[in-house]
Formats: sequence, structure tokens, C-alpha cells
Amino acid sequence: MSIEQINGIKAAIPVGVVGRHGTSLFSPVQIPGLIGVKDLRYLDHTGLILHRGPADLMRYAALNQGADMLSDYSGYRPTAFTQAVNPKDDHIPTPETLERYSDAQLFALVKFLYALKPPDNPNARTVLSSRGEQVFSREGCTHCHTPPLYTSNKLTPAQGFHVPERHRRLYAIEDTVVGTDPTLAMRTRRGTGYYKVPSLRGVWYRGPFEHNGSVATLEDWFDPRRVRNDYIPTGYKGYGVGTRAVPGHPFGLMLRADDKAALIAFLKTL
Repeated sequence: MSIEQINGIKAAIPVGVVGRHGTSLFSPVQIPGLIGVKDLRYLDHTGLILHRGPADLMRYAALNQGADMLSDYSGYRPTAFTQAVNPKDDHIPTPETLERYSDAQLFALVKFLYALKPPDNPNARTVLSSRGEQVFSREGCTHCHTPPLYTSNKLTPAQGFHVPERHRRLYAIEDTVVGTDPTLAMRTRRGTGYYKVPSLRGVWYRGPFEHNGSVATLEDWFDPRRVRNDYIPTGYKGYGVGTRAVPGHPFGLMLRADDKAALIAFLKTL
């Protein structure tokens, strides 16, 4: 592609969404919030990393910092990186010669992330939001978005993915397939076949929503028009895309307008 085409693709990615390492500019992801990461069982939208404590998050940070520089394929290390470091040097670097954060630095980073606190929520509890909490419970939202974390901390299979039986012994799996676009989970190097059930805490400040940030607000998320092909996404559209459906998670789309307003008011208090 030309520089102009590449710049056009990048320009189509809105604030809050990024072309992620291991994916592509054509399948960018919503930038996740790190507040509350201590309570999450899986990291990455696709649940790529099991998060059992500081050591897992330390490894994850080191991996993302130097995944290409530290790559090793049965002893083979790509020479492109060597030439970029020193074009005249044929020596292929070893992991020991490449810099990354020290273990002490990684541990300090994780301790900082674990200590992050959410901003003060300007959305006070009201009669409307209290009614929305009843709607939340009545519609069965607590099954996947279980209080107090408002997530079951499970993985849901992407559409078209068959769950291997051994996975059920290794991971926490919710068999409900919500039907969101499977590209990230099935066609990228970050793909696992799953999406993690996200926490709803802090959704009042965490947009855009969906794993690729297709919709800008909660009101847009519960707009039934978003599953139609003539829908104009209010967040990430895609390069050269005018309209497209934002499929999946049909729950709540057909609520009455007053129930929907109450539910949104409740979600904004979390």
C-alpha cells in the first residue's frame, strides 16, 4: 500500500481505539481501562493471558514490550532486527543482550496498576437508576455481569469457534455465544477463539464500546439499529466504510424505551 493509503487507514481509527500489536490496522481494538485490572482473571479482549497475580501481569508487560525483539524460533532469531540494530554486525542478539524492564521494575509497574482507583462518579443513584438495577436483574444480566465486579470473569466462544473439551478443564468458559464480530478472536495472532466477559464497572467513562470500539456511547450500544447493515457506527467504522452492522450482544436491544433509559442510568452509576 502507499503511504497515503496507510495514513488513510490510521485516520479511520478514532480516539480510544488502536491498531494493536499482533493484530492489524484493519482489526483495531478498543483501548482497555487498567483501573480494576487486579480483579480480572483474563487479560486482553480475547483472554490471551490467564491473570492469577503479579507474576502473570509482569510477564504480560514484558511480552508486549519486547515480543518481536525477544522472538526465538527454535534457535532462529530474525535477522531484520539485527540489521536494524547494527547493519554491519552479523551477530544475532540473544535475550540476554536485549534490554527489557527489570523484574524489579515490572513488579513496581504491577503494584502501581493494582493501586489505580477510579475517578469520582458524577452519576448519583436516583429513582431511575434504582429501577434500572431491577431491570438489570430481571433481564438476567447478572449471569455474565455478576456483581460486585460486574463480570463473571469467564470466556465466551466467538461465533464459529468449537470449544475443545480440554479447554473446559483449563479455563472458565461461559457457553453463551453473543455473536459479536469474530475477527479479533479468530483471525489475528491475538486470537484465542474467545472473548472475555468484560466488567461493566466504570462504563460511564470507558467508551467507546465493543472490542473494537464500534459504538461511542451506551445509548448507541442499546440502539437496535446497530445490528442492521445500514447502521452508521458512532465509533470505529473501518477504512472506506460508510455503513455496517455492529452485530452481537442482542440483550437489551428490544427493551421498552423507559426500561432502557433506566438500565443505562443504572450502568452509569457502576
